[in-house]
Amino acid sequence: MSRNTLNTLKEFKISDSKKGKFYSLPALEKKLGINISRLPISIRVVLESVLRNCDGKKVTEEHVKQLANWGATAARVDEIPFVVARVVLQDFTGVPLLADLAAMRNVAAQLGKNAKNIEPLVPVDLVVDHSIQIDHFREKKALDLNMKLEFQRNNERYQFMKWGMQAFDTFGVVPPGFGIVHQVNLEYLARGVHKKDSDKGAIYYPDTLVGTDSHTTMINGIGVVGWGVGGIEAEAGMLGQPVYFLTPDVVGVNLTGQLREGVTATDLVLTITELLRKAKVVGKFVEFFGEGTASLSLTDRATIANMAPEYGATMGFFPVDDATIDYFKGTGRSKAEIDAFQGYFKAQNLYGIPKEGDIDYTNVVTLDLGTVAPSLAGPKRPQDRIEIGNVKANFAELFSKPVAENGFNKKAEDLDATYVNADGVNVKNGDVLIAAITSCTNTSNPSVLLTAGLLAKKAVEAGLKVAPHIKTSLAPGSRVVTKYLEAAGLLPYLEKLGFGVTAYGCTTCIGNAGDLTPAMNEAIVKNDIVASAVLSGNRNFEARIHPNIRSNFLASPPLVVAYAIAGNMSRDLMTEPVGKGKGKDGKSRDIYLGDIWPTSQEVAKLMKFAMNAKTFKENYADVKGAPGKLWEAIKGTAKGEVYNWPKSTYIAEPPFFQDFTMEPKAAATGITGARALGVFGDSITTDHISPAGSIKESSPAGKWLIENGVLKADFNSYGSRRGNHEIMMRGTFANVRIKNLMIPTTPDGSRVEGGITIHQPTGEQTSIYDAAMQYVKDGVPTMVFAGEEYGTGSSRDWAAKGTQLLGVKAVFARSFERIHRSNLVGMGVLPLQFIGNDSVQTLGITGNETFDLKGIEGDIKPQQDATLVIHRADGETKEVKVLLRIDTPIEVDYYKHGGILPFVLRQLLAA
Repeated sequence: MSRNTLNTLKEFKISDSKKGKFYSLPALEKKLGINISRLPISIRVVLESVLRNCDGKKVTEEHVKQLANWGATAARVDEIPFVVARVVLQDFTGVPLLADLAAMRNVAAQLGKNAKNIEPLVPVDLVVDHSIQIDHFREKKALDLNMKLEFQRNNERYQFMKWGMQAFDTFGVVPPGFGIVHQVNLEYLARGVHKKDSDKGAIYYPDTLVGTDSHTTMINGIGVVGWGVGGIEAEAGMLGQPVYFLTPDVVGVNLTGQLREGVTATDLVLTITELLRKAKVVGKFVEFFGEGTASLSLTDRATIANMAPEYGATMGFFPVDDATIDYFKGTGRSKAEIDAFQGYFKAQNLYGIPKEGDIDYTNVVTLDLGTVAPSLAGPKRPQDRIEIGNVKANFAELFSKPVAENGFNKKAEDLDATYVNADGVNVKNGDVLIAAITSCTNTSNPSVLLTAGLLAKKAVEAGLKVAPHIKTSLAPGSRVVTKYLEAAGLLPYLEKLGFGVTAYGCTTCIGNAGDLTPAMNEAIVKNDIVASAVLSGNRNFEARIHPNIRSNFLASPPLVVAYAIAGNMSRDLMTEPVGKGKGKDGKSRDIYLGDIWPTSQEVAKLMKFAMNAKTFKENYADVKGAPGKLWEAIKGTAKGEVYNWPKSTYIAEPPFFQDFTMEPKAAATGITGARALGVFGDSITTDHISPAGSIKESSPAGKWLIENGVLKADFNSYGSRRGNHEIMMRGTFANVRIKNLMIPTTPDGSRVEGGITIHQPTGEQTSIYDAAMQYVKDGVPTMVFAGEEYGTGSSRDWAAKGTQLLGVKAVFARSFERIHRSNLVGMGVLPLQFIGNDSVQTLGITGNETFDLKGIEGDIKPQQDATLVIHRADGETKEVKVLLRIDTPIEVDYYKHGGILPFVLRQLLAA
C-alpha cells in the first residue's frame, strides 16, 4: 500500500505516451511553505527518500519537516533515517558480510524461527574485483595465468558466494574478470531511477545506495547519492534498517575556468584532494557547482567523486545534467530508462548544474581550473600533492628527514648509492620497481587512458624502453577499456613498454601488486633501500602497495608510463630527459616529456572509440549469459537456506552471535583497571589496523595458517581471508609499518615498526595479538590511544571487528574518520575524542599506566562528556574530560545491544 505523505504523490511525464508517479518535492515545497529549491541538490535527493519511506514508525513526518528545514549553518542535531534503493559490495568486504548473514540464519534456525526472515530487502550486488593478484606480467598470457591462480586460491570463497546466490533471493554476483566494483557500478549497475509497482501505479524514485568500499562515492559523478559504509552498516541497510546520520554540513565547491593544455583529470583530483583536506570536510557532503563543473566530462566528474574518501568527505556530489544523460546513452542504457531518468529529475527541479548563488551552502570553496598543474601525490598519503617539477627535490628532502616529519630518516649521502642484487640488477634509492595503471579512480576515465596509450605510442616510436626489472601492469576497471584501447590502435604500444592487460580488478592499489623477485626483496631489506612505486590509484599508505616499497606515488596513467621509462623518482621530468631514444635521423638523443606528451586534440580524436553503446551492452550481457568457464566450473557442496560451515581456512562461522539471547546483555557501565594495547600517532589508517595485503610467516596469522596445514605459497592475502575471524583477529594491528609508541625508540631515534606491544605489568615485548589474548584470559580490559585522523582509508569493517575481538573496550583519538568511528560503535567499541589540546603527548600517556572510564553509567547521551582516569606507575592520578563519539540516538541503541548486528537480528526475529 503506497502512502500519500503530505499529499505529495503526483504524476510526471516520461514521454509523449507514458507517465509515472513520484513523490514530488515541488509539491512538498508548496505544502510546507518552505523554499526547498534553495537546498543543496544532494540534500533534496535524501529528502525524497525520507518523504517516500515515511511510515510513521522508522520514518515520520517530523523527519520530513526537519530535513526540509535544513539550514546551511544550523546546529547538526537532527538524525536522518535514510532508506537506500540498493547496496553494492566488493568481495573483500562482501564475503564477511555474507558470512554474517549466514550466521544470522543459523541463529534463526536454532531458535526455531524461519531462516528466510534473514533476507536482504533491497537488491544487493557483489562485484568480485579484489581477489586477483599480479603474479604474471610482461608475458602474453599474463591475464589468463593470473585468473587461473585467482580461482585456485579463492575456490572456497567462490563456492561460498555461489551458495549465497542460491540461498538469498535478492543477492547477485558479478563474477571475476569484469572489472572494478565502482566502474562496473558506474557503467552497468546504476539505474538512474528505479520503479516500484504499487496500488497507485508505478512509482519512480532516484537511485541511491551504500557500498562496502569507501570509493562507492564514484557514483556521485552521475548524480547518485551514495557513499561507503562498513559491511556492518551495509548489512543493517540490506535488512531494512535505515542508514542513520546527522544532518550534514554541505560544502559547495565552485569550479571556475578550464583546465590548461597537458593537465589531466588526475592532476585535478589530486589538487581538489589537497584543497579539501585543508578545508576540513570530514563527515560533510561536498557538492560541485558552477560553470567549470558544467564544462567537465562525466568521467572527469566521476574521477573527482571517487576520491571523496581521500579528501575526507562523505560524498563528492555532481548534479544530473545533459552530460549525465549523454553518458547513459554512451554506456548502452535503454531509451525507456533514459527517458524516465531525465523526465523524473526535471519534474523534481533537480536537473542541471547550479550556478553561483542558486543554492545555500554551509560554505563555499572556489577553485580556478586554470591553476591546476601536472602533479603526483606521495610518498605516503594521497593528500600530499607535489607539482611534477618539485618531485625530485621533495624526494631528496624526505629521504633524510626524520620519520616524524614524514621522512625516511636516511643519511643524505646514501641517496645516490648503487647496490647490486643477486640477479645482477643495479638498484638505487628512489628506483621505480612497480609501475601500475590500476584503480577505479582513473581506469574509468577514457581521457587519461587514451593519453597514456598515445604517450606509449610516441615513446616506442622514439625508441624509449622500460627497464625489464620494473614490475609493470595494466589492470583496467572494465573490459570495455581493452576494447577501446584496441580499437584506437594503442594497446600494442602499451604492451611493448610492459603495460599489457594483467587483470580486470582492483590490484596494486589494494596491495595485490604481487611480489618482487627474491633477489630484489633481499637487496631492499639488506641495504634498507627506499624504493618506489608509481600507480594511477587513490591510496598510497605505508606498506599497502608492497611491504618492502616505502615511497609510493599516485599519478595519472600517462605519468605512470613516463616514470616507468625514467626509472627513478630523482629524475626531474620537467627539466631532465625521460630517457635516451633516437631522433628522426636514427641517432641516439635525449627524449623529454614534452616530446612524447599528447595534445588534447590528439586525445579528443580518439574519444569516439570510448563511448560505444554496443560494446557496453555486449560486455555486460555476459555477466549472466557468459560469465566465463572458470566461474561456471565452481561447484560447492552447500545448498539450501542455511549454511553448514564445511572446514575451511577461508570461511568460518563468525563469533559475533555466540551466546545470542533475544534480550541484550547489560552494556558496560564504566571501565576500570584497563591497560593500553597500543599507543599510536596521527593518520593511523584502516590498513595499519587491518592490512589487506600479504601475510608474513612469522606473524600470528602466518603461524596459525602453518599450524593448520597451509603452505606459505598458499597464504594468499589478509583481504581474501576476511571470511575467517581466526586470521583476521591475528592480523589486527599487524601492519609491518605500524608504529606503537609504547616500544622504545632505537639508538638512532627511529621507531620500531610492526604489530608489537609491551604487555603490562610483565613488561614483556610481544605481538599485539598475543598480548591481547593474555589480557582477555586475565579479565583485563584494554584501550587503544591515537592522534588525529584515526581510521582513515578503506571502509574496512575488520578494523573494527578485529579491535572488538581483541578485547578492546574503547579507542581514544584526537579525531576519527567517519566510517571507522561508526564501525567501532557498530561493533560495541566506544570511540572517545580528546578535547581541546589534550593528546597522548600532552597527557604523557606512555602505555605503562592503568585507566578507568567514568561518566557512561546509566543512560548514555549522544556526544556526552566522559572522564578518563589515568593511574600512572608512580602512583599519580589524573582525570581528563573526553567526548563520547556515539553521535546519534540510534547509535546508543546499537551500543546497548552489543553492536548493530545483534540489534538488527533481534528486530528481525521479533517481527
